[in-house]
Amino acid sequence: MREQAADGTRTPRIAAAVAAGVLFAAVATVLALTTPWNPLPGAVPGGRAEPDPALDFSPPEIARSKAFDSALTPPAYSGLVVGLILIFALGFTPLGARFIGWVTARTRRRFLRVIVATLALTALLRAAGLPFDIWSESVLRRYGLSTQSWPAWLVDQLKSLAVTWVIYTIALLLLYAVVRRFPRYWWTGAAAGGFLLVVLVSFIYPIAVEPVFNKFHSLQQGPLRTELLAMAERDGVPVEDVLVADASRRTTSLNAYVSGFGSTRRIVLYDTLLKSPPARVKSIVAHELGHAKRDDVLYGTLVGALGIAGAMCLLYLLMTSPRLLRRAGVAPGAPPADGSGGAAGPRSGGAADPRSIALVLALVAAGTQLGAPVQNLVSRRIEARADAHALDLTRDPATFVSMQHELSVRNISDLNPDAMEHLLWMTHPSGPDRIAMARTWARLHHVPEPPPLR
Repeated sequence: MREQAADGTRTPRIAAAVAAGVLFAAVATVLALTTPWNPLPGAVPGGRAEPDPALDFSPPEIARSKAFDSALTPPAYSGLVVGLILIFALGFTPLGARFIGWVTARTRRRFLRVIVATLALTALLRAAGLPFDIWSESVLRRYGLSTQSWPAWLVDQLKSLAVTWVIYTIALLLLYAVVRRFPRYWWTGAAAGGFLLVVLVSFIYPIAVEPVFNKFHSLQQGPLRTELLAMAERDGVPVEDVLVADASRRTTSLNAYVSGFGSTRRIVLYDTLLKSPPARVKSIVAHELGHAKRDDVLYGTLVGALGIAGAMCLLYLLMTSPRLLRRAGVAPGAPPADGSGGAAGPRSGGAADPRSIALVLALVAAGTQLGAPVQNLVSRRIEARADAHALDLTRDPATFVSMQHELSVRNISDLNPDAMEHLLWMTHPSGPDRIAMARTWARLHHVPEPPPLR
């Protein structure tokens, strides 16, 4: 019987390990082959313009950027460290299981225990991070980037928590239902379900979640809208609409982005951006058209979904480790007595126990943090390719440079991020990097090189 039980767990673990290896290898291969490592074809190291903030930013602008970064770094790093310590303490020690046992003590139905545990854990984590969020918001207010009142800011925090509750509750309810139904091979259903859920969330996010935080309206009829739509048509990019978000009620920063894909794809401009000269707006919209032309949203969704599928296989390996379960305060579950893959009556302990939710969230946090540097690296290359597309489309590097200068100054961007900031936070190239690319593009295409702005 002992040998049968061992074999009953060994075979699915081997299969899950193979599937995880194949899926992660597929993600690595796709990223290696499709990431635009050289967004400016033809540019060689010796012919590239080197980023130098002093060329285009005044000493007061550079000093303000450094001061803002110094003020924002402590709450950012402190919040990250405290959040990781808390979730790891809850997930990798019995504290999380005890906490869930306490909050679900009067809840008998298993699916309700999953819901209550999810709501309680995510609320606890958000509460722990709230002091650091307040600290960061205070810095934004001090530097004039935030225009919200504290009550409005708190409402946004509650909205964000509600969205987190919905997404996590649905995901964990589905996960634990699959674990209960297929105790030996739940990694197959979790991998397929995770893939589909990522695609679904990406598709509905623009129409279901974004309106929770902002109000949108179509860019009014006029020369700017006509020129933007004409530029999209000339670029061969089908865009459903150009929308304006009421960002000014929250911030003074400038931004634009492409959202959704297929029937939900649209370009969104912050209303603060509309105060910039039309040529600069066209430059930044050309960048967004670069994302749309390459289907970057769809690409990121599918690659991310593939990674999540691999992560679910890895999660199975970790959640069926008796040592890890005991460390988390959850008794390892026994395999079905009949050796089948289906449900075999109630189970106690193991991955099916709702008290293991803290361990799941800790493993998700660890995986997210480990994957962030790769995601940021790929994101910076994709953003650089969109910059190159904007330059190809407008053939106006001078306006591109002035737009990047305005973005950097208005958003108080870090003009010289260090290695750690690149790893943890930087999803876009820095302003000086983007300006240097524009000058390199001008050399390659034999157009006048933008002179230093200073």
